[in-house]
Amino acid sequence: MSKPGRLSAKPLSVLLSDVFSEAYAKQGFAARELVTRWAEIAGADIARHAEPVKIQWPRPVEGQPQEPATLVLRVEGPAALEIQHRSDVLLERVNRFFGWHAVGRLALRQAPLSRRERPPRPKPPDPKAVAEVARTLSAVEDEALKDALARLGAAIKRN
Repeated sequence: MSKPGRLSAKPLSVLLSDVFSEAYAKQGFAARELVTRWAEIAGADIARHAEPVKIQWPRPVEGQPQEPATLVLRVEGPAALEIQHRSDVLLERVNRFFGWHAVGRLALRQAPLSRRERPPRPKPPDPKAVAEVARTLSAVEDEALKDALARLGAAIKRN
């Protein structure tokens, strides 16, 4: 009887690379690095408010050079104007990443971003402030409601 062969676990990224490659290719991305490394390419200030959705490649015309593509970005509403003004810088960064003049223009779609960083949870109110507010709530009989109102009042006073 022989010993079973050594098992080695493969990283999930290796197993799913073909699946992701097909999904990105359907959106016009030759490589997924434009999406996965967006913050490095565009810069952190732009990446906070915009994300690439797809690349639209024009149909090739026989006998003429390939026209540059259009990069479609999903942009948060208020940041769209700023990103539009900085489009030259963004196009330069994207083309530098590709190594050739692949993208000629940007198309902005205003919508909420699909991946958002969660804002930090607010700190609980100071216990002394809660106790101070609780003293003013003598008319409330329900203790759970009184505690909740005291925490709310202390949080409102803090802000």
